[in-house]
Amino acid sequence: DGPVLPEETRDGVLFLTLNLPAKKTALSNELVVALLHAFETSAAEDDVRVVGLTGSGDAFCAGADLTAPRGSTSIETTIDLVVRLVRGMRIGCEKPVVAGVGGIAIGAGLSLALCADMRIASSKARFHPGYARLGTSPDVGLSWTLPQAIGRERALRFLLEPRMSDAGAALQLGLVGEVVPDESFGTEFRGY
Repeated sequence: DGPVLPEETRDGVLFLTLNLPAKKTALSNELVVALLHAFETSAAEDDVRVVGLTGSGDAFCAGADLTAPRGSTSIETTIDLVVRLVRGMRIGCEKPVVAGVGGIAIGAGLSLALCADMRIASSKARFHPGYARLGTSPDVGLSWTLPQAIGRERALRFLLEPRMSDAGAALQLGLVGEVVPDESFGTEFRGY
């Protein structure tokens, strides 16, 4: 419980924690708005040099929250928010963004992690593109960030031959730059 995006600034690092553990931190419009606000605010704060983004519980982010009641928010509003978030992370925030993936990163959650400049993963982290299962195309910038991170052919294979990738496979593929033992993940991530 608590806020959907707790924030803590320590030693020049703004730590943002996606906090919807009952939904595996799925991206709701409320969470996207909170993230957008945090990135816009941090860009203007001189005491913030780096932004660290992680999830709570056993998930970084399980993707888009598909449980919202139909008609509660227009698809255009959701798309606008997500586009603003990607721009806010990639263009508006000139400070390095480090994603700490301590659990699952699926679909839009994987996309969110790849919008970060660097990624560190727990040995228990797992990654899945998710989009093929729903018959949708990649969103939250993944069609651009994935080929940038791992190359065009690897990206196509990852998206079209969807399988769950463990942390070791993600490191080998280039989705993350470092894997640390799960028991020291929190310390390693917060030590950045």
